[in-house]
Amino acid sequence: MKMDKKPVKVVQYVNTGEVSSGGIETILNSGAIGSCVVITAFDSKKKMGAMAHIMLPGRASSKNQVNATRYAANALEELLRQMKNRDVNTEDLEICLVGGANVLKRENDIIGEDNLNSIKKWLTEEQFKIKAESIGGFERRTVIFDVEMGSNFLTVGDSKQETLWQTASK
Repeated sequence: MKMDKKPVKVVQYVNTGEVSSGGIETILNSGAIGSCVVITAFDSKKKMGAMAHIMLPGRASSKNQVNATRYAANALEELLRQMKNRDVNTEDLEICLVGGANVLKRENDIIGEDNLNSIKKWLTEEQFKIKAESIGGFERRTVIFDVEMGSNFLTVGDSKQETLWQTASK
């Protein structure tokens, strides 16, 4: 009697300024998100996914390449590079956004808004459509992306975890 083995799930924490990707064995966990923005990308045909935890808008200067993926443009380019290295057709990617809040509730704190604007501008220029988002406001968030399920699970503040998005493709 032969038993099919299910892949062992591996949780990868994607900290601020990091980009990570994986297949069906992968669960990507953002940890706490405040003004940062987390983008997830999923290819339902190949069952591959990626997450970028973006801290700053725009692009890193040519002098600051050590932490370049803290910046929106650099992180998104790295996310696409990783997905292409996994033979993903970027036209098949389903995109979700989480974060961009003003968790400190400072009157003139617009870093979250700037992050969102920078990311959305880049996505529009590259012709990506956003499938789901939980953005802005004043509460921290977390997102857990189960690549096998094609699902993003979200918590906002101290709320219970809910499904933000699940691919329609199975």
